[in-house]
Amino acid sequence: MTEKKKLKVKIFDKEYSLLVDNEEIAQELAVYVNRIMEETKEDLPEQEVATIAIISALNIAYDYFLEKNMNKEFLIQSNDKIKKIKILLNQVSMPNPS
Repeated sequence: MTEKKKLKVKIFDKEYSLLVDNEEIAQELAVYVNRIMEETKEDLPEQEVATIAIISALNIAYDYFLEKNMNKEFLIQSNDKIKKIKILLNQVSMPNPS
């Protein structure tokens, strides 16, 4: 089992101590979350931090679901193409009855 590492990240002007498996990925995630929260704050400057956090979480979840659905669609299309290629290969490899 991998030993977790301590990492301090700053999100929306607040520092958090995390235990992480991969420091690089955790740091990238913290930067991403901070950016989304800062963008949300720019769009909604009068909102409280809790509201900005919830709207940011919803925006991140929306992006995640879009990516997840695109990946699912890609897998469906890939499997369809693989089936068609297998059919073509079977047709080509069958001996010609002449």
